[in-house]
Amino acid sequence: MDVPIRELAGGDHEPVVALSLRAWAPVFASMEAVLGPSGVFERFYPDWRVAQRAAVLAACTDAATLVWVAEVGGAVAGFVAVRLDRAEGLGEIHMVAVDPDHQRRGVGSALTAFALDRIREAGMSVAMVETGGDPGHGPARRTYERAGFTAMPVVRYFAAL
Repeated sequence: MDVPIRELAGGDHEPVVALSLRAWAPVFASMEAVLGPSGVFERFYPDWRVAQRAAVLAACTDAATLVWVAEVGGAVAGFVAVRLDRAEGLGEIHMVAVDPDHQRRGVGSALTAFALDRIREAGMSVAMVETGGDPGHGPARRTYERAGFTAMPVVRYFAAL
């Protein structure tokens, strides 16, 4: 699928937030299930939608973050946000989300490839992306692995206090 990708425009903020919340709902449900009744999820995310709305808007308005959107049928179908650390030669895919109506159709792969091209063009020598190890993040892990990323296992433990 040929996916048109363009720079984020001011009018894209709300569609990007809306699709992100729809896309990440199963991810947050998965994280909540993994953390179980420990109380940790509730402490981190008393209202994950409010926190994610703020995080996405922050990425969309941060002058140091590069953001692009994918369009399908003239509508915003996904987005990717990239941060560059020139001192380290590291480009990070900071956020990526695809509207559930457009998932599993190559939009996420197109956004990932586009971001990697921009990171490479910026002269970075390494690209990084982080995601969760829970089942809800499984599709993201598959996308990154197909794009050539190698997973570095990390284990984080949490306890409610």
